[in-house]
Amino acid sequence: MRLAVVVNPDAGLGGRLGFKGSDGRAAEARAAGAEDRAGPRMKQCLERLSELARMPIEIISWDGRMGGDWIPGEYTSTGKTPEITDANSTADFINSHEPDLFLYAGGDGTTRDIVEALGDRETPIVGVPGGVKMHSGCFATTPRSAAEVVWSFVTGDLMIARTEVMDLDEEVYQLGEWKVRMYGEAFTPASPRWMQGAKEQVQRESESETLEAMASHIQSLVEDNPDLMIVWGSGGTLRQMCKELGFDSTLLGIDIQHNGKMFHDLNEQGILQHINQHNGAKLLLLSPMGGQGFLIGRGNLQLSPDVLRGIGIENVLGIATPAKLLGLNEVRIDTGDESLDSEIRERKYLKMLQGYRTTRVIRVSSD
Repeated sequence: MRLAVVVNPDAGLGGRLGFKGSDGRAAEARAAGAEDRAGPRMKQCLERLSELARMPIEIISWDGRMGGDWIPGEYTSTGKTPEITDANSTADFINSHEPDLFLYAGGDGTTRDIVEALGDRETPIVGVPGGVKMHSGCFATTPRSAAEVVWSFVTGDLMIARTEVMDLDEEVYQLGEWKVRMYGEAFTPASPRWMQGAKEQVQRESESETLEAMASHIQSLVEDNPDLMIVWGSGGTLRQMCKELGFDSTLLGIDIQHNGKMFHDLNEQGILQHINQHNGAKLLLLSPMGGQGFLIGRGNLQLSPDVLRGIGIENVLGIATPAKLLGLNEVRIDTGDESLDSEIRERKYLKMLQGYRTTRVIRVSSD
């Protein structure tokens, strides 16, 4: 078994800064204090893989930030990371290797680069989620889950299937709209447990009354406690609820509502500043990603472990319409902090608002 490992070293850099993506902004993100995300998550994956492996796996990679820097054990060097990396660097790596499986760390942009470079080759790929947005079905749910997938593939326990490669429509994205489109297909080990699946957009026009009712519920909470600080997550469901309350919100960002004011599109430091200065009650509203069930870790990296601890995991309230709940048996968490992930999973359930003063509990995935 030959495993080719490649890392997009710039993926995910802008997440906590509220960039929503790092394409073309890596230098700006690093200047603002951003730390590597994709590389450390690849290292986490490979450390778990070394624990699982009961037979040798040959790992091939380039030296440097695109591979070797993050590989905890031995590997075969097949080149060196160029001084400046971009999409062409990823394509060059893919085109110069013929492994049994590509294991990569990045986001949807990285996935598109890999699939384009693969062309007609049917080499399977597994993505370690290391970007800001991961809508494609070839990503594992967490770095440790990626290790489980790779090992199960090595032992022959998983079959290969086609999955969709998704990304935001960049043209409408610039207009502030969140529209996910399909860019192609890839081959990946099929595992409903460890692979996240492709994002689906789930919304029905007939649910406008439900959204209005849920907005009224949030308004009643504010009326009962005028000092309540509400942190609004991203997504169309929450944006529509904000409109019902007379506020504009950021479709792709994180906003804070307090004392009748809305503070828009805050990065990690902006959120921390607000919540650390507020001694009263706090409430974080999050809508799970359709088709994947992620509440945290996909498109909302501003909600860092420090932010989540500052708000309190007991103050997280999920928001989901009946249509979305039909296909949602559990929610997924990937905060980037294993101890915090474990703390949330130990609770086993989170509250989910589905109507006016109507909540249900939903299981938190154990993987």
